[in-house]
Amino acid sequence: MEAVEVLKQTARQEEKSQNEVGYSTWIFIASILMAVALIYVWSHIHMTELEYQIARELSGREQLTEEQAKLKVELATLKSPQRIETIAREKLSMVYPDREQVISIK
Repeated sequence: MEAVEVLKQTARQEEKSQNEVGYSTWIFIASILMAVALIYVWSHIHMTELEYQIARELSGREQLTEEQAKLKVELATLKSPQRIETIAREKLSMVYPDREQVISIK
């Protein structure tokens, strides 16, 4: 009878060790799955943040392009020969020189 009890005890210990291995395996698998899920969620959040940042940058670029166009129009207006002539005549009291006043240098 003692041999039967020893065999039963050995069988219980083996079963117990197999259950422990089974539980630790399931815990390991669950940990891996949780880590993969966290990485997936983090990457999705990061991608969304990047999309918002790209949208902000494109909006800023559009504003800068509009401002550049306005500045080009303003520059063309300021460089206008008619405007410069008007300022020279009215504000600086300048006039065109007579033929005798013009000296040609070769």
